[in-house]
Amino acid sequence: MNWGVFEGLLSGVNKYSTAFGRIWLSLVFIFRVLVYLVTAERVWSDDHKDFDCNTRQPGCTNVCFDQFFPVSHVRLWALQLILVTCPSLLVLMHVAYREAQEKKHRQAAGEGGGRLYLDPGKKRGGLWWTYVCSLVCKAGVDAAFLCVFHSFYPKYTLPRVVKCHIAPCPNTVDCFISKPSEKNIFTLFMVTTAVVCILLNLVELAYLVGKRCREGLAPRTARAEGACRCPDCTASSRAGRDLLSGDLLLLGSDPQPPLSPDHPRDHVKKTIL
Repeated sequence: MNWGVFEGLLSGVNKYSTAFGRIWLSLVFIFRVLVYLVTAERVWSDDHKDFDCNTRQPGCTNVCFDQFFPVSHVRLWALQLILVTCPSLLVLMHVAYREAQEKKHRQAAGEGGGRLYLDPGKKRGGLWWTYVCSLVCKAGVDAAFLCVFHSFYPKYTLPRVVKCHIAPCPNTVDCFISKPSEKNIFTLFMVTTAVVCILLNLVELAYLVGKRCREGLAPRTARAEGACRCPDCTASSRAGRDLLSGDLLLLGSDPQPPLSPDHPRDHVKKTIL
């Protein structure tokens, strides 16, 4: 497969992605595609040829190999890389559709007819939902393939020796896998990079949703602040503060004694003192 053409298509997603999306794309091509092309294909190139069983029964080796390796690691990884990068192409297709619509609008309305999109690549409206759905799809594809790998190969590791007792083998035979340690290392590496990619997708999804929520709450906060700055609100708030301070002064002052009709002079002296 020509991965260069595929890489050229996906490289255009960078200018429409966030910082997390660029990190994800770099991780996919450096630590997944390159490792797959340079090492993984060579490590698994002789998996069937070097799968040896201690029997000469015709067909026993092939049947045992099919039982323990229903799908090759290399083919599963190739299918995973294709499916996990396809949602990014949907973003490119959506941007291309916007640009085509903008071009048709300019041809129909002329230069003075306004614009449909101020920036066709800006994540607003339908493009925002397309980008969010692509993140969910990429994380879901990686998670699904991790489950498939675990169901085929428990704990993502290969044993050194497997026992096979399926027909046409005459009895239980021992079969030996070629280079199991090396294959386990590359398998765990690919699983780890897939988990990191899932985490990056989730972080980017949380970032986009949080940013949209902040943008949605900003106008309400601005309207609330503007309403509190109006003259009526200011005057009422100042009158309330004055009234409150007056109440506090009255509460803090000493009560005046009542005038006594029997001893008026005593009251006057007390007031002067």
